[in-house]
Amino acid sequence: MHPSPEPPSGIHPLLAGRFSPDRFDPSAAVDDGALGLLLEAARWAPSAGNSQPWGFFTGRPGEPEHDRLLPHLAPSSARWATDAGLLVVALTRRHVGDTSLLYSEFADYDLGQAVAHMTVQAQAMGLAAHQFRAFDLEGLTKELDPAPGWAIVSMVAVGTAAGGPPKGSDRHSVAHLRAGPWSPAE
Repeated sequence: MHPSPEPPSGIHPLLAGRFSPDRFDPSAAVDDGALGLLLEAARWAPSAGNSQPWGFFTGRPGEPEHDRLLPHLAPSSARWATDAGLLVVALTRRHVGDTSLLYSEFADYDLGQAVAHMTVQAQAMGLAAHQFRAFDLEGLTKELDPAPGWAIVSMVAVGTAAGGPPKGSDRHSVAHLRAGPWSPAE
């Protein structure tokens, strides 16, 4: 990857200014109103058949839910996620009840849409969001014990960024995105 030029004009400023912080201001709280708006944004995300196969477990510093999450963070994410004003565990409903029958083959994709909406809403509110998977999935699943058919997919740290974008956060070019793994036409 090569360093990314500035986004082209026409890209919405919320998208162009978004980055995943590697440091959060530990003194900046995410209050109940902000938490409600973040979850409301996720609620309005599109999903296959309007199934909305997502759920969230949230914890803020000082809350017992936050204390349940911290021991499961990997050292690489604990060094910055611990200071965020909010940790969100993102779950999806993959199976019907405790059967192996798939609820929706699009469940993970739909959850990604909901988290993307939450991320853009955070940006609109002057907050930053960093999505991550650096945690003990097995331990966190045991800790939270999701209902049958539900699976933890990722986490999101939300708060006030301490500093600007991390150095070296390059983006692939549009040409690279279009090149993809396609077979040459004959």
